[in-house]
Amino acid sequence: MKIMVGILRETKNPPDRRVPVTPEIGKLIKENYNNVEVHVQPSEIRAIKESEYSQTGLMVDNNIESCDYLLGVKEVSLDSFIPNKTYLFFSHTGKKQPHNQVLLKKMSDLGITMIDYEYLTDKNNARVVAFGKWAGVVGAYNGIMAWGLRTKLFNLKRAFECYDQNEMLAQLDNIKLPPVKILITGGGRVANGALETLSHLKIKEVTPEEFLTKTFAEPVLCRLDPQHYVKRKDGSEFDLNHFFCSPSEYESTFLPYAFATDIYFPCHFWDPRSPVFLKPEDYLLPGFRMKVIADISCDLTYPIASTIRSSKIADPIYGYNPFTRKEDEPFAPHNITVMAIDNLPGELPRNSSQDFAEALYKRVFPALFGEDTEGIIERGTILKKGKLTERFAYLKDYLEGN
Repeated sequence: MKIMVGILRETKNPPDRRVPVTPEIGKLIKENYNNVEVHVQPSEIRAIKESEYSQTGLMVDNNIESCDYLLGVKEVSLDSFIPNKTYLFFSHTGKKQPHNQVLLKKMSDLGITMIDYEYLTDKNNARVVAFGKWAGVVGAYNGIMAWGLRTKLFNLKRAFECYDQNEMLAQLDNIKLPPVKILITGGGRVANGALETLSHLKIKEVTPEEFLTKTFAEPVLCRLDPQHYVKRKDGSEFDLNHFFCSPSEYESTFLPYAFATDIYFPCHFWDPRSPVFLKPEDYLLPGFRMKVIADISCDLTYPIASTIRSSKIADPIYGYNPFTRKEDEPFAPHNITVMAIDNLPGELPRNSSQDFAEALYKRVFPALFGEDTEGIIERGTILKKGKLTERFAYLKDYLEGN
């Protein structure tokens, strides 16, 4: 039986130029799934041109009414949903996000099956597709860009103005950092993406102890895991699994790093039960040193007090005034320069789309187009024919608007 797959044009504003399936992956589908046919909806905003799809033999047309699966990246506009279809995109509803309650209700009313990329996991509950690496890649670049603007030492080309990652990294070839101290918290995809960009600057990496106690004549970088910035309240030895399960039983040990850091890149996962990193009063302590905080994790307000709002690709930087605790001039001497873009991978749409599409092809499409033997599709399905699945039954009140 023929399976029809439609690649949607992105309809969310501000526009997102990424795609879930690139021409290269579309060609692989065509070659290796004889029963799957891919249709690409025309779009004027995609980073990948329609001609690139048609050159690989994919059909570019608006004929998606007959498609079984409809794949996008960001939330789909309410007026474009087709009843009784299966959609795959990031719905941002699984955490009861207030602004998307109407979206979930609409899909439910239309009998839609909703598969959310965020919840496609393996048997160990590890995500199988994500854009996280590219948030780190771009976020680190933007943090260095913000430092250059604040200090007037250099003015980097914006990442979204670059054709791809290679052109973006080439912008770093002609800059020289003074002996600043750069800090990263986190050890997953996001942090590794940030390290990938910073490695292009050939910055020396030092241990947490060296970072806190030594002075360097060159720029240095330090990355922290949880055992470096929290400790158990009862004095017991740190245990990572225990911290993940019971973060409320820990307290922060992060503050000393605020007195040693010039540029800070939060790349960690933060649980609301975890200790915060920086409280508003911390910024007023004598010796507080941070000048640029490129908050790649972008958890609003709580873990890092200066992240009072997310920023956008078109306007990436704002200032945090530690005295008023409000937004202010980004480069004033007493203010913190904040970069907190919440859709960083969208700045390098070609690279991030290819990476994402390859993961879909390897980890998701065999289950989507064949047998879901590992339960990957099942775990990621929020709605099935308009009804909440058992795994997402906790969304019942949210779906009903309560």
